[in-house]
Amino acid sequence: MEVDAASVNSHELLLRARDGDAPARNDFCERYRGRLARWARGRLPVWARERIDTEDIVQDVLIGTLKNLERFNIRRPGAVESYLRQAVDNRVCDEVRRVRLNPGGHVESGVDEPVDGAPSPLVEALGRETVERFEKALISLSDETRGLIFARVDLEMGYAEIAATFGKPSPDAARMAVGRALLELAGAMAHHG
Repeated sequence: MEVDAASVNSHELLLRARDGDAPARNDFCERYRGRLARWARGRLPVWARERIDTEDIVQDVLIGTLKNLERFNIRRPGAVESYLRQAVDNRVCDEVRRVRLNPGGHVESGVDEPVDGAPSPLVEALGRETVERFEKALISLSDETRGLIFARVDLEMGYAEIAATFGKPSPDAARMAVGRALLELAGAMAHHG
């Protein structure tokens, strides 16, 4: 009997994938690909978004995770997604560092890649100063506070899902934590303004 991938929890899917079940490995990747791509885009500074391919980052993280499944140990609900988000964060930091060290626009192939100097739609809508204030404020927040903001705003996760991912006792506790995180972000933006 074939099991619908959406009805299988992450723990079961991970165990099946660890046992070499190819469909489970594919389902595992598909379950997290979209969310991780949105997470990665949200973590990238505006200036790096045109030079770093978030789909490549996510693909590398998922492949790396599948290669090391035998070492993965699930201790709590939301651990899989938390692990994957942290892996994406690490890769984004590596890629941003690489771009900073290679500001001339050269890609690894050695071919010059033209850089579009036009501002992004977000920068045009909010203004460059507001976006810079937002990015500085976001960097000043704790990892959990940033994570809560990205989970709700960028990933559009529901409060029950946020509660499971961040170890909150209830959806209402997650809603309150997100509210506090957004207030902290607003305060940090005012400070950086």
